[in-house]
Amino acid sequence: MKQQFPHTRMRRLRKQGFTRKLVAENQLTSSDLIYPMFVLEGENLQQAVPSMPGVNRLSIDLLVDEAHELVELGIPAIALFPVTPMNAKSLCASEAFNPDGLAQKAVRAIKQAVPNIAVITDVALDPFTSHGQDGLIDEHGYVLNDETIEVLVKQALSHAEAGADIVAPSDMMDGRVGALRQALESNGYLNTCIMAYSAKYASSYYGPFRDAVGSAGNIKGGNKKNYQMDPANSDEAMREIALDLQEGADMVMVKPGMPYLDIVRRCKDEFKVPTFAYQVSGEYAMHKAAFDNGWLKEDEVILESLMAFKRAGADGILTYFAKQAAQLLR
Repeated sequence: MKQQFPHTRMRRLRKQGFTRKLVAENQLTSSDLIYPMFVLEGENLQQAVPSMPGVNRLSIDLLVDEAHELVELGIPAIALFPVTPMNAKSLCASEAFNPDGLAQKAVRAIKQAVPNIAVITDVALDPFTSHGQDGLIDEHGYVLNDETIEVLVKQALSHAEAGADIVAPSDMMDGRVGALRQALESNGYLNTCIMAYSAKYASSYYGPFRDAVGSAGNIKGGNKKNYQMDPANSDEAMREIALDLQEGADMVMVKPGMPYLDIVRRCKDEFKVPTFAYQVSGEYAMHKAAFDNGWLKEDEVILESLMAFKRAGADGILTYFAKQAAQLLR
């Protein structure tokens, strides 16, 4: 039956806070949040990231302390990104699979001290290559697909051996999810999850992140357009997601986040699989600039921005606001 005013007054349910809560279509909780963290060598060491105010690179001991606090806040997972010293970078990215590498040591330390927090590791070579690209390159600077996958497999296995709960290939090489799944299965890591960066766009929103991990200077003004996705494309993202699921991904990710919420919505509608999104460094930096200038209300906008991800269909959100949001949600 067609309902008309005044029998239907949409504002009735908006008048009181309790009715607004009762009819809310989506909920945001600390369990939806994943905290990306940058780890560096040293002890009791903390370095600010200038382009990401409030975000710090932490040595492993401080990282462990932070992990304890995150558990108390109800945040279920952290995503680790190592800051590789220049003298450890190379054309072959061998430091990526060093069993005593920074990422591997950090995983072991966190899982030993805080076993009830999930650790997600980044499977990609850009922190370890002297040129800043996500893979091995030929004499023309073109990133080689199959040769890169061989190194990614070694890297993922070293993470799994260290105790990583979830490996997250962010490199966008064709076929890498299948290769990782086969290698994990063959080596007994049957329950190590793969969170595939399935729709990772060649975005200009990543700049502060590259500053944070120390790869901005290595890429020397280059770009990643020959392997990351064209921001103009949506159907192509669905093909990428479908392929990663067929190859054995347990979860898929869209990156960046808010400018690509249409991709998140399409992914959830078409595949109905665990779908994650990354509120990337550029999004964080823009918000922080507006907050610091008094142009936006910080607490309210943080929660509203994260609710947008939930409304679009994201099951979880990687965000540098995770800790602050969890405190607000308490």
